[in-house]
Amino acid sequence: MFRDSRKLSLLAVVLIVLLRISIGWHIFYEGLWKFNTLKTPNPWSASGYLKNATGPLRPYFRQMVDDPDDLKWLDFDNVMNKWHGYQERFLEHYVPLATDDDPVKKGMARLIDGAGNYSVPLADFPKTLDLADIDGVNKKAVSYDGEKQRLVADGKLHLLPIERDRLIDKVNMMKTESKISVEELDAIVKAVNDLYKVSSKLSFSERLAALLKGDPERVGVTLQPKSDSGAKEDSSQEGTGDGAVVVQVGEIDLYKEQVKRYEESYAKAKTKFEWDHVEKQGKELAELRQKLVGPIKALDQELKSSAEELLSTEQLAAGPIPITFKQDQLLSQFQENWVDWTTIGGLALFGLLLMVGFFTRFSAFCGALLLTMFYLAMPPWPGVQEIPGIEHNLIVNKVLVEAIALFVIATLNSGRWFGLDAAVSAVFGRRGGYDDYDY
Repeated sequence: MFRDSRKLSLLAVVLIVLLRISIGWHIFYEGLWKFNTLKTPNPWSASGYLKNATGPLRPYFRQMVDDPDDLKWLDFDNVMNKWHGYQERFLEHYVPLATDDDPVKKGMARLIDGAGNYSVPLADFPKTLDLADIDGVNKKAVSYDGEKQRLVADGKLHLLPIERDRLIDKVNMMKTESKISVEELDAIVKAVNDLYKVSSKLSFSERLAALLKGDPERVGVTLQPKSDSGAKEDSSQEGTGDGAVVVQVGEIDLYKEQVKRYEESYAKAKTKFEWDHVEKQGKELAELRQKLVGPIKALDQELKSSAEELLSTEQLAAGPIPITFKQDQLLSQFQENWVDWTTIGGLALFGLLLMVGFFTRFSAFCGALLLTMFYLAMPPWPGVQEIPGIEHNLIVNKVLVEAIALFVIATLNSGRWFGLDAAVSAVFGRRGGYDDYDY
């Protein structure tokens, strides 16, 4: 075999090796940094990059993402399944031997689904104070359990501010009438205030339902007005006359329709005028997406923060919830995040192999293919939507330059000039012509 190093000057050999090591370090560190973020509350994901893919391969890259338009965040059942899955992993990691009475387990259930009821200790409750006689207080919402000596509020009805105030007013009135001592008064008032604090909070499932089911502006509403004048501009009518049914289109349905129109406009755009129109559509779509999905994602983050507050210092020391290796859960996680795992693993593996010069040609070629995929996801081509940023590129950008450099390295045996390939060749080179094997 004619050795490549004999064709090149020593300086050229050194610079090519340095180029290989530099690119290897660059992509290795990228993979390592992305991997380390998986242990943080905001793990890296390729979804944002793929969702905003441009060029003729845009549909291919977007379909790699499980939910490119965040529509699953607007589905109540999907979000609840996501939260219950998190609840299961949370408890398995931090309190694997928890019983039904464990405070963390009960706290997680209360956070997500609410509690059957809420109660606070109260040694005695005056028999003369009949909750049914207090105007504006739902007797089912508040009761006293004499056996357990606790003041109880129904977990679904929740204690309202007006109910709390009227309860306290009634107690104060009994004091004026000398029907209750100061000590008993203070104890009852404190219990009522404590009960209000714990029972007035909505569970995360109730807050989610309020956003995705109970808000007519978001989900739409069907009305039957007395006359057609009640119809709004964004409404469709069924029937005629005063009994016409008016369907007010909600923002979620409007968002889905805008997504469809945006994709249609994007596929047809060719001229600068058309791209400007697409860009305007994209900004409006992003604003509506943030308005609808933003509160749901914020609720998701709040749930995780609230869950961590349930843990003790010792429990928190167990660290973040790790990637599970149970077969069924691992398959589910891989299907959801396979692009992220492939990207992180590819960057780290091929970068490391390039640095140490092991299977150099193979690793350079695979690294070049990976970078080419990054380039094709957002190519700076004429007639393609321009990528916003501080760089200005036309056809060639730094990703393409690095990919071409790796393709060049893949044609050379630089790992034999400096790397583990040289050691492998020295040990096994004289066995069966191994020295002539290109790898």
